[in-house]
Formats: sequence, C-alpha cells, structure tokens
Amino acid sequence: MNETLDTHLQELRRGTIVLACLQLLRSAGYGYGLLEELERRGFATDANTLYPLLRRLEKQEYLTSEWNTDEARPRKFYRTSEAGIRLADTLTDEWRSLTTAIASLTSEEN
Repeated sequence: MNETLDTHLQELRRGTIVLACLQLLRSAGYGYGLLEELERRGFATDANTLYPLLRRLEKQEYLTSEWNTDEARPRKFYRTSEAGIRLADTLTDEWRSLTTAIASLTSEEN
C-alpha cells in the first residue's frame, strides 16, 4: 500500500481500537492477552499503541486495574469501569449511526 493510504487506514482504526478495548475489557484482561484477542477479532495493533492507550483510559477513569501476582510473572489486569461502560455504549450507538450513514452513501446511485 502507499503511504497516504496507510495513514488514512491508521486514522480510521485509531478510534475503533478504543471502543474495541472498552468492549473486550468488560471482562478483566491483561495487555498481552488483549493484544492477542484484538488481533483474533480483526483489530490488529501493536504494543506501542495499546499500552499507552490502556494507561490513558485508566487515567481518564474509563478503565480500572489491579495487579495479579499469583503467577510467576505479575500482570496488570484491566477492566472497563462504570464510566467506561457508559462511554462504550455511547460510542457503540454512534458507531451504528455512522455505519448506517456510510452504507447509505455507498448504496446511492450517482
């Protein structure tokens, strides 16, 4: 792909990854597991994008976190907070509206 197209695709995906994380983290998960689940569901991203996003969403109080030290390697588990659930629901409604609007644009005959 060319650089301009890559840039546009990256911009398009940037907002969707926030919504995907908020939805997936309704059940607690840790960073690497979330990376794998996102990729499995078609939201390929990298750690350099995901981890800062998780920290930002936690700072904004859309995620909560706690450390699990029961295993050999401590892991920080994240979960969508009540505020995050409300945000995810609002973003999902908006996504559905936008999807409908885009579909109407692409189905119109010119």
